[in-house]
Amino acid sequence: MLKDILSISGYGGLFKYVSQARNGIIVESLEDQTRMHAHASAKVSALDDISIFTETEDISLKSVLKLIFDKENGKEAINHKSSNDELKKYFETVLPAYDKERVYVSDIKKVVNWYNILLKHNLLNFDETEAEAETKEQGENVKEEKTDETKPVKKATKKPAAKTTTKPTAKKTK
Repeated sequence: MLKDILSISGYGGLFKYVSQARNGIIVESLEDQTRMHAHASAKVSALDDISIFTETEDISLKSVLKLIFDKENGKEAINHKSSNDELKKYFETVLPAYDKERVYVSDIKKVVNWYNILLKHNLLNFDETEAEAETKEQGENVKEEKTDETKPVKKATKKPAAKTTTKPTAKKTK
């Protein structure tokens, strides 16, 4: 769901990965479908890799988006341009255990804005992710059951044939 959706530092909004370029990637804005080149030096983050600090452990952005979706019954969340106090109160109702010292208001604004953008473009499909997670877990269980005997054997690479030299036969001298 979120692995191909990107956030690029210095650019507002969200982008969809299109393809690899010579010295970066080509992305497409979710808002206006314009394509642009993101240089390799740009800080690009996949939403799937982002997590939010809580008092006990980090929680994935996907889980936070699901909490907002459940709280709003699948409707739009609070505006990300609301006052700082409103945003803090809202986020505390969504995720009461978030770390108030390490999660800044700017982070809350991003999460709320991203939720609204993803909802607008119908990219929040939590049923699909649960099915994918189950499939992935089942695949991991199968991998764990394999024994050493089932591990693939590395094939030997061909080495060039050893050079053989033949000694020239000595010519008979008269």
